[in-house]
Amino acid sequence: MTTVAFIGLGNMGLPMAKNLLKAGMHVQGFDLAETARAGLVTAGGSASAAVADAVVGADIVISMLPSGKIVSAVYEGEDGVFANAEKGALFIDSSTIDVATSRDISAKAKELGFDMVDAPVSGGVGGAAAGTLAFMVGGSKDAFKRAEPVLDPMGAKIVHCGDSGTGQAAKACNNMLLAISMIGVSEAFNLGRSLGLDDQVFFDVASNASGQCWSLTTYCPVPGPVPTSPANNDYKPGFATALMLKDLNLAMAAAGETATDTPLGKLSRDIYTAMDSAGHGGTDFSGVINYLAKGK
Repeated sequence: MTTVAFIGLGNMGLPMAKNLLKAGMHVQGFDLAETARAGLVTAGGSASAAVADAVVGADIVISMLPSGKIVSAVYEGEDGVFANAEKGALFIDSSTIDVATSRDISAKAKELGFDMVDAPVSGGVGGAAAGTLAFMVGGSKDAFKRAEPVLDPMGAKIVHCGDSGTGQAAKACNNMLLAISMIGVSEAFNLGRSLGLDDQVFFDVASNASGQCWSLTTYCPVPGPVPTSPANNDYKPGFATALMLKDLNLAMAAAGETATDTPLGKLSRDIYTAMDSAGHGGTDFSGVINYLAKGK
């Protein structure tokens, strides 16, 4: 039986860990929150009060953490993963962090004789619960082959993007594109309404025309056309505005480091910054349609 140490049992991590349990793996987890650790135990796993204890005996270590700073501390700290993991263990970091930090941690893992991949996800809490996440994986081909069977119970799509850090790069680029497209779709609906166009009519046209995109047909920002979209649940996330803003900040930092011109990415970051500052950080990011309509 494969033993997995899962570090970070939050809104994404716990349902991901549960899918590993359903696949017949043993999961021993760590989270700062006692309620999160209890949730894993209730699901059939075991929990530890420290990272050092969680990784003992684990073939695989998966982390799902809020920031690059925390990921670095968890892996590199005296009581962290590097110092306490079993020889030959594989590390999978599914956190969404900056490319530079991801590559730095991976390089240190390699120096210590460990394989490591960065494997951020797309699909949100719903995808984590359903086991339908998309994984964007960066690392060596051998490390990817080791990681794939572990990622499979948690995801519907697993893509090897290249060397270390390219998973994070793909995530940053994808979510920048998502933000831009959601703002574009929202502006189109708002303009259509101003011109007397019914939401459903515009959806029927655009979803079968050149304006078709995921932000329209799967995650439509107006109530009605796509019953499963957050617009039909008072814009409860989903994927919160604050998380979209985090990803846009990572993308803009990468753009600055590489001297890449991303004017629409910057504008999208500015719009979501304003939306977050106005108190809507906990609203689904598709709620930008209402922010744009009201201007506040």
